[in-house]
Amino acid sequence: MTTCRRTTETTAPFPLTWLYVPGDRPHVVAKALVSGADVVVIDLEDAVAPDRKDCARAATADLLTHPQPVPVHVRINGLDTSWAQTDIQALLGLPGLDGLRLPKVTSPDDIRHLADRTAALPLYALLESALGIEHAYAIATAHPALRGISLGEADLRADLGVRDDLGLDWCRSRIVVAARAAGLAPPPQSVHPDTRDLGGLAASCAHGRALGFLGRAAIHPRQLPIIERAYLPTEAEVEQAETIIKAATTEQGAQALPDGSFIDAAVVATARRTLSLLNRR
Repeated sequence: MTTCRRTTETTAPFPLTWLYVPGDRPHVVAKALVSGADVVVIDLEDAVAPDRKDCARAATADLLTHPQPVPVHVRINGLDTSWAQTDIQALLGLPGLDGLRLPKVTSPDDIRHLADRTAALPLYALLESALGIEHAYAIATAHPALRGISLGEADLRADLGVRDDLGLDWCRSRIVVAARAAGLAPPPQSVHPDTRDLGGLAASCAHGRALGFLGRAAIHPRQLPIIERAYLPTEAEVEQAETIIKAATTEQGAQALPDGSFIDAAVVATARRTLSLLNRR
């Protein structure tokens, strides 16, 4: 089977915050659109009770008949449900829809089958099971319409029987590597479920950044500034990146900076990505 490996530049503008909101609560969606989130994700799946699915879908379709002030993605229902097919029929072609987030993806065929029906609409796969993790690279290279992969940690934790948060670190590293191997941007972290635990969120973001994630999903606007602060470069990182870029434009090949640190093409690329985060919107 042919795979699709992209050559995505990670220096391109990239969102750091993805705010999930329930599709059956239009007033909450309206607040989310002006919350400062880089992307608003309207959830038709986990956040909506079965008897509210039709209401959520109709409200979302009505909203997306017009472009919105920020990119809006929709997490549809599981691809193995009848709700998913109805979601797709109601949403395709709407001017305000910027992407579909696909829950519980387990194979590249899940992506290919949907991509064939959605033209060039950007797709994002959520890997939420052991099988999804095992197929991470195949999923990431399944189709040009796929623009990103990320974890759904609550379902994955249940599938694996993992209680300690660190027990997911192998899976986290696996999708970071799969995304980059496929030429996709680094994935965002999964949500931190306790919206009051801002200190825990900050610590978790620092850990995620160390693993190679870029940005994070949120479920409350109060989480957004914590995520941004964790993932935006510090003043020291910006100063170092500017020094590296300046040196790279005046010299050729590998070299050492005045502080003795060694730079080459990979270090320069990292510096460019650091500076690009300052102007991601």
